[in-house]
Amino acid sequence: MGKYEIPGIIVFGDSTVDAGNNNQIPTLVKSNFLPYGQDFEGGKPTGRFCNGRLATDFLSEMLGVKHSIPAYLDPAFGIEDFVNGVTFASAATGYDVATSNVLSVIPLSEELKYFKEYLKKLTSFLGKHNAVKRARESLYFISIGTNDFVENYFTMPTGRSCQFTIGEYENFLLGIARSFLIELYSLGARKIALTGLPPCGNLPITRTLLHISKKATLEEINNASKDFNVKLQHLMASLNKELKGVKLVYADIYHPLLHIIQNPDPYGFENVEEGCCGTGTIEFAVLCQAGNPLTCTDPSKYAFWDAIHPSEKVYGILANIFMNKTLPHLFE
Repeated sequence: MGKYEIPGIIVFGDSTVDAGNNNQIPTLVKSNFLPYGQDFEGGKPTGRFCNGRLATDFLSEMLGVKHSIPAYLDPAFGIEDFVNGVTFASAATGYDVATSNVLSVIPLSEELKYFKEYLKKLTSFLGKHNAVKRARESLYFISIGTNDFVENYFTMPTGRSCQFTIGEYENFLLGIARSFLIELYSLGARKIALTGLPPCGNLPITRTLLHISKKATLEEINNASKDFNVKLQHLMASLNKELKGVKLVYADIYHPLLHIIQNPDPYGFENVEEGCCGTGTIEFAVLCQAGNPLTCTDPSKYAFWDAIHPSEKVYGILANIFMNKTLPHLFE
């Protein structure tokens, strides 16, 4: 165990933290083929939407827990592998069930059902006392929300933008976030880190879609991201007062990612506007195929791996920031 006494990491969310759950469900949103995973151990495509490891994998290693966090639905792993780390995340999901329905992925409510199933297995494996203790002392890491804006609100012509103003939609999502966090607390979670949104307007695919649709500007989308993040922090502050013994901390990805995009040189990045895969403007999942002659030869020079997801190098940078700036607040 590392610097902090954390026996395990339990992860919920979307493709930023999915290690292969989507491989096991009928959806087009998969990444269990090369070039995904080309820099993962053994050059193995696991279903992570990256050329290598995710921020949660790096964080797990920094905490002295394990080298990488397995996907709950991966048949190669069992409860003995999940005792100190597991992810229930599903690529392309969101807070909003309408977002998960767009590409037929696992809704957040279903991730919670899998977690309840996991707790039963953990109790059988460790005994009730040890299972409760481990659930209470583990770190819960949640990364979700981007798809609600990028895949749903700002791009779906018949999506939530027909029903809600952007402010109303943010409040709708925050209501779901609140219920989810309260239920997680009721199941034993006490140390919870929750990411906000990235600068959604700067994702390569958003730039491409904005150019085509002219529905919103980069600034409008980034303002929505910032606005949501402020509201999310207010929600977390109120839950910290309301729920006895909980430590809910906000993990900022907006500012670190924007800093990398605006100041690439110190990090050694040569391209921060396009993904490494294909043209880097719209390719992700099935469109990101091995052998595409346009795919870059050195992902470490790219901030984005595909048109949506950061490269392994960026995930490593973010994990360092979480370790040094976010997690200390859990132990204050």
